[in-house]
Amino acid sequence: MSATSSLPAVEIIGHRGASYDAPENTLASVNLAWKRNADAVEIDIYLSKDGKIVAYHDKTTKRIGGRDQAVKDQTFAELQTLDVGAWKNARYKQERIPTLSEILKTIPAGKRLFIEIKCGPEVLPQLKQDLAASGKTAAQTAIIGFDYETMQQAKQLMPELEVIWVFKVKQDKVTGKWAHNAAYYIQKAKAANLDGLDLGYNQFVTKAFVKQANAAGLPVYVWTVNKVADARKLTEMGVTGITTDRPGLLNSALKQEK
Repeated sequence: MSATSSLPAVEIIGHRGASYDAPENTLASVNLAWKRNADAVEIDIYLSKDGKIVAYHDKTTKRIGGRDQAVKDQTFAELQTLDVGAWKNARYKQERIPTLSEILKTIPAGKRLFIEIKCGPEVLPQLKQDLAASGKTAAQTAIIGFDYETMQQAKQLMPELEVIWVFKVKQDKVTGKWAHNAAYYIQKAKAANLDGLDLGYNQFVTKAFVKQANAAGLPVYVWTVNKVADARKLTEMGVTGITTDRPGLLNSALKQEK
């Protein structure tokens, strides 16, 4: 029996799609992640000036689209004029910023989409509408985000959905101590009736933390993990999901014996 076959199952989540190879948050990237058999895909969302939900990570379109203007200050038509693929690879030239609705259509049966809210609670009414119109089941989508109040409101508005709080933990460079202890995040998530914790991969993520969170009914998700050895270590700790730019690589490494 190989080491991989004894590992517990873990959800492999394509970070902004299969963003190691394809331009992040595009239909090309999302579809490549599905093709590589990711269990789920994570995307980022903003609300455009005219109220459409679009998949995009940064506050402005400068880094990828070349226009130094906030996403929220551009209409959907204006955002559509941007090429968001060529920066990654010439073969993705003319790739456009997709709407959430377009991405929802791609979700295969038995898979799900993690929707990270990058703006504020103003997106929630439209998000609820887009999800209802998609015809996808509640189990096929999850809402995630850093802003605690937005996550709280999302859970209140859409109690049927899994809502997961994303957080970053700061470490004191001198003492090595973490700014908060595990109980702080667990208590905060429980107080807002949230369904899980999602954090960056560092030494704060331990088997004890995962066990403590799980005991409180909170699955633990970790981002962004691109090395097989790290993914294997996290799987052995008992994390529920791993977000990666390379879903194909981690899938073949962790699940080949399944």
